[in-house]
Amino acid sequence: MKVLSQKLMTELQQSLHRIHAEKTEPLDFAELGIRASVSVLEKLKTKFISHNFTSKSDEIEFFRNCKPQLASKLIYYNEIYTIISNKPIGSKKAIRNYYRSELKKLELYFNDNLEFYRYYRTGNQALDNKYFLRGKHDLKLTLDSFYFQADQRFCTSHDYKVAKILANDALRVFLESELLKLDDRKSESLDMLPKISGQVWTGSKVALIELIYALHAEGVFNNGHSELKEVVNSFESAFEIDLGQFNRVFLEIRARKSERTKFLNVLKEKLILRMDDADEI
Repeated sequence: MKVLSQKLMTELQQSLHRIHAEKTEPLDFAELGIRASVSVLEKLKTKFISHNFTSKSDEIEFFRNCKPQLASKLIYYNEIYTIISNKPIGSKKAIRNYYRSELKKLELYFNDNLEFYRYYRTGNQALDNKYFLRGKHDLKLTLDSFYFQADQRFCTSHDYKVAKILANDALRVFLESELLKLDDRKSESLDMLPKISGQVWTGSKVALIELIYALHAEGVFNNGHSELKEVVNSFESAFEIDLGQFNRVFLEIRARKSERTKFLNVLKEKLILRMDDADEI
């Protein structure tokens, strides 16, 4: 199931990348994100129902790490759709207060589940047999009411909590970015800062796109929750460069007959040479 989960996660990420490349309005990409996530989860469940785990450790791995990664996407986009749909029509101040109240809800969920947050974040495994095996729920442990309504063939007492934690991490980033867009005082203060001459990208755009895809694939931005379009926008802003149809360029990179990671290979070689030169000093 781990291999299937990873395959479906790749499929979902590719779908989400296309969605964000085409849609910039939160309501639009959230709706499509929900549909894409539901489709992938249904594929996973269909295969899962007829699957028998060979060991408890495999089942724990699936419910602790594999399923929550996929489920978190559905929770994330559903929350965005709900938040944007209920956003007040009014002043920036009213909208700002609304987003802050949504951030407060994330904080309350964190406080209500602090013990499990610590358990999961520190990599503790002492209670995995209760948290991530089916039919092993303990009423003395904090349970979401969602668990009792879900298909218990396809869930444990705490796999939803893990998915919720991952979704909340991404949702916090989204809400904070929306607040920044509204924060006029922040914009004014930034305008008052002395202008510093930035770095200019003098390499090829293809090379930069190759680098961005590699960094995004590694998940080095916002714990892996940043969408590719957001990362591209950040690089475009930092280097004052227009990367255009970057997704089409990536398809051309994929189609290379040799050295598909041409720029990354060059970087590795140059870094090794720099290290060797430093050793000789």
